[in-house]
Amino acid sequence: MSSPSNDRNIEILETVGRYYSDKIGLFGPTARGVDWNSEESQLLRFDQLLRVVTSDDEAVSLLDYGCGYGALLDFLRTRSTRISYVGYDISTAMIDSARSRHRSVPDCAFTSDWSEIQPVDYAVASGIFNVKLQYADDRWRDYVEQTLDTLNSVCRRGFAFNMLSTCSDAARRRSDLYYSDPGEMFDFCTRRFSPRLALLHDYPLFEFTLIIRK
Repeated sequence: MSSPSNDRNIEILETVGRYYSDKIGLFGPTARGVDWNSEESQLLRFDQLLRVVTSDDEAVSLLDYGCGYGALLDFLRTRSTRISYVGYDISTAMIDSARSRHRSVPDCAFTSDWSEIQPVDYAVASGIFNVKLQYADDRWRDYVEQTLDTLNSVCRRGFAFNMLSTCSDAARRRSDLYYSDPGEMFDFCTRRFSPRLALLHDYPLFEFTLIIRK
């Protein structure tokens, strides 16, 4: 499996890949199989992320980074959108499930080999920064920033991602999850990627979504 990050984050990628392979092995191609509490919250996240695709776009290409079993593709098929879809995931078990579920769906592809990824119009990433497991916050933050660099490098028009928010109830936070300050992440993305971005923190989950346009 090829990796989009450099060598210092290979261990994180392998650990996270095993974690999510175990999840889909336990729960199958469901919201719980990608570690969400419910399908309802999963779909709400998709709504926020897809705001990066502007309403006047017609035929566009989209990378679903951390695609899991392909739930976003199912969501897109309920809309009248013309999107060429590619799903990437570090878990080969997730990719196997996604391919099996969507083998008859046209204009889509799934891979765990980063060398197969070509430039796209847009990229989205849902939930990939939440579960830090045993890693320290500073090391996980380095992994987050590297991954955002990767998303920025592969898309032509913009990308979107979500993160758990430090505005959530501190007493209820889990030590194995990573929480980010939305203001700090907004400033980071402004300086690193583009001044054209939006911070969405008004939907009923303890997280935020950032949309970056080029």
